[in-house]
Amino acid sequence: MTIRVLLADDQALLRATFRILIDSDPGLTVVAEAADGREATELALAHTPDVVLMDIRMPGTDGLAATAAICSRPELAGTRVLILTTFENDQNVAKALRAGASGFLGKDVGPDVLLAGIRTVAAGDSLLSPTATRTLITRFLAAPDDDTPLAPPARLAGLTEREREVMALAAHGRSNAEIADHLVLSPLTVRSHIQRAMTKLHARDRAQLVVIAYQSGLVRPRAQGGG
Repeated sequence: MTIRVLLADDQALLRATFRILIDSDPGLTVVAEAADGREATELALAHTPDVVLMDIRMPGTDGLAATAAICSRPELAGTRVLILTTFENDQNVAKALRAGASGFLGKDVGPDVLLAGIRTVAAGDSLLSPTATRTLITRFLAAPDDDTPLAPPARLAGLTEREREVMALAAHGRSNAEIADHLVLSPLTVRSHIQRAMTKLHARDRAQLVVIAYQSGLVRPRAQGGG
């Protein structure tokens, strides 16, 4: 099945470059291009793409507002937003994850990484680098935000002890294989626990599960310089 992609970037040359690359892959196709966040939201509603490749900094409605708009629409529940940024430690990336983005890539990534990233996000997995998970998320997502209330701890009440344990390890940036190793489980069992936790918490994907883990207090950021 072909993965349908919407490009959202104010630079026409960059969009053209991404289109050529994406359309060169037989499993991917670009269905539309947007030059700002408002247009991205409108085109997402019109085309219901599998993935929106979203730049943060655009004139008018920026990528953050567009991400929030797209991820809040029930009719776009199957659409994933992949953020493009030039700053891996940009606080705006954390805000985008709060808004519902499934992860991010640097604009300078190689072609293979970009195409693999689109496939990863389309499959419902998050695309968070170890640096993002261990530093950016602990630094920003756990901090109270005026316009984004923290997820209440009671939200975790329906999880089993094992699901909480697996969720916490995922929030620390561990892969399914690493979690399986740590808990002496099979990777398939770990994936099942992750999927059940996502279902119970109504998380769009693994990235949102990580957000909930920090905002609910299940996982707390380590102090700077701590062990």
